Amino acid sequence: MYLGLDIGTSGVKAVLVDGAQKVVDQASAPLAVSRPKPLWSEQDPADWWRATTEAVHKLDTRARRAVKAIGLSGQMHGATCLDASGKVIRPAILWNDGRSAENCAVMMRDMPTLTEISGNLAMPGFTAPKLHWMRDHESENFKRINKVLLPKDYVRYLMSGDFASDLSDSAGTLWLDVEKRKWSDDILALTGLTQAHMPKLYEGSEVTGTLSAKIADDWGMARVPIAAGGGDNAAGAVGAGVITPGEGFISLGTSGVVFLADDTYRPNTDGAVHTFCHALPGLWHRMSVILSAASAVDFVARIAGFETEAALYDAAADAKTPARGAIFLPYLSGERTPHNDPYAKGAFFGLSHEDTPLSMAQAALEGVAFALADGVDVLRESGARIENLSVIGGGSRSAWWGKIIASAMDLPLTYRTASAVGPAYGAARLARLCAASERAEDICTAPAIDHVIEPDADMRDLYARRRETFTKLYKATHSLTQELRA
Repeated sequence: MYLGLDIGTSGVKAVLVDGAQKVVDQASAPLAVSRPKPLWSEQDPADWWRATTEAVHKLDTRARRAVKAIGLSGQMHGATCLDASGKVIRPAILWNDGRSAENCAVMMRDMPTLTEISGNLAMPGFTAPKLHWMRDHESENFKRINKVLLPKDYVRYLMSGDFASDLSDSAGTLWLDVEKRKWSDDILALTGLTQAHMPKLYEGSEVTGTLSAKIADDWGMARVPIAAGGGDNAAGAVGAGVITPGEGFISLGTSGVVFLADDTYRPNTDGAVHTFCHALPGLWHRMSVILSAASAVDFVARIAGFETEAALYDAAADAKTPARGAIFLPYLSGERTPHNDPYAKGAFFGLSHEDTPLSMAQAALEGVAFALADGVDVLRESGARIENLSVIGGGSRSAWWGKIIASAMDLPLTYRTASAVGPAYGAARLARLCAASERAEDICTAPAIDHVIEPDADMRDLYARRRETFTKLYKATHSLTQELRA
């Protein structure tokens, strides 16, 4: 068995995968996000550990004893600051936190070569601007920093005592020289830090350490090796078999991602495209990212009175009726691609007495689809050829949402076995690679196709028109968000 752990935003997922690459068992434990101030998004790292332990303990006891290695995946960018004794200094600042927008502008001004080295624009979601903000606004906390870790790497530290990270996750800090696959001393200095504050870097399939005796005993397994793993999207790509140039997927999780694998470093910051290292040696990837995907739909489920998020998806699927009136902007946490606008806001526009919770639910599903389609357009503008995308993440369970997205993008979507497992499955594959002398090309293959969703011609034409209104609505509300900040 190989254990994959994904330290997500809304929960931790644990999966056990056997030698035939079958998911034998899986479990999860929930997490909550704290928003103490506007634009802020935080979590207590202790909750990651609680949820990880809870998820592992739910797995089959006998299967746990057969685990040969562990792989880690997790939400990217989160700033987890430890003091010299290894204690957490303050709640972790998450990927969808927007407080450091002004710091991003200062960093870009003070270091003109920043995008050239990092391959990315400075955005509030990345880790480096968060530390730049801490230096300005929490100087006493900043002075205490001994190590800065990403979420999954804090869990690794508690598992093995090692300060280590993989290159795909670390590329999202903005401190990495992405082409050279190493920390950039110049960007670190820009935020008042050095390599001494950083974990050691590894490729995703390399061993970073061994599970401690105490944790091994508690989890009911041997002291097995731990793979470096990957950021959630890169690990998801490994799980989906997206490791060949030109292959890609959509991830429908808390955030929404369009991911393209590449064997060459091809930075393109126009349209806020991300360029990161992949979780396997010699590979990179490009991404478009929206900050609210399934989380935006879940938000609408709550305010529209659906008993659960699943009830919203089921109701929309039963109705199979595209929205004709209200349009939804899903920018609840600001936006990255293509707008790079931390102050963007969500909105319903065009509501009338004819609207119902169901029509609002449908508009939410479409709004996220339109935002994802914007990302596909930007990637194509940068030269990418996209003819088909696999789908992973919890949102892949809704076939109706898949039909909406396929029609909005005018692209067929491929659904594969274990698609909903996502990054945790990829983490288990990286665990296998770290424990055995096997080739990534043989292990990280695309899972079997379950089904393909083609665009619907009528929906495609309708959505082409509604997307025009969607685009105009963002532009029209852009200036108004400044008034909301006042």
